[in-house]
Amino acid sequence: MTRKVFIFEILLIAAALAATAVLYPHLPARVPTHWNIHFRADSYSPKWVLYLFGPGFMAAVMALTWLFPWLSPKRFEIDSFWSTYHQAMLFVFGMMTYSYAVILWADSGRAIDMGRAVLSGVCLFTALFGNLMGKLRRNFYLGVRTPWTLASERAWNATHRFAARITVAAGLIGLVLTIMGLYIAAIVALLFAGLAPVAYSLVYYKQLERRGELGDGLPREQGEI
Repeated sequence: MTRKVFIFEILLIAAALAATAVLYPHLPARVPTHWNIHFRADSYSPKWVLYLFGPGFMAAVMALTWLFPWLSPKRFEIDSFWSTYHQAMLFVFGMMTYSYAVILWADSGRAIDMGRAVLSGVCLFTALFGNLMGKLRRNFYLGVRTPWTLASERAWNATHRFAARITVAAGLIGLVLTIMGLYIAAIVALLFAGLAPVAYSLVYYKQLERRGELGDGLPREQGEI
């Protein structure tokens, strides 16, 4: 994480804290914190939970951005795609920030179409994240992490090239559907983008297995056979 990005995220967390503190006295004792598939509030929590939902989760994402490289096991280090990793985590942080802004706006009693607001953000995030997927290398935190992609570098790379195209397309199609008010169709597009690469990774891995072309592609430790 560069110094500028670190300062930027700290400022956004501070802004979320300040906005929560300013609105806090005007909020009801219990506020909506979850919406169902029809984007109607179906779960309520004490208003202090907003500090956890917003600034708390934003700070957690920032902390994990620093922590994941240290936690990565040997041969699955993030060094090989360092720049892409930080871009992806910045997108995750941005999605958390946007989601909290929508929740805080809704909980403060202002008129908002939750379906359009939430799905638009998710679809945009999906398209942006999909644009990075082809650059991800094997790791335990980001990407299509199935048993088959983690077992084979070829399966990982092929799956993520496929996932990049599908995810970007689904995000853009979902965004158009959301603008048109077709929320369920947009959700279906997003679900397809999440499930199709999983199925692809299994099929591709089994093809490699049948052809006898499997190989983990991991660098060997000195002394290993």
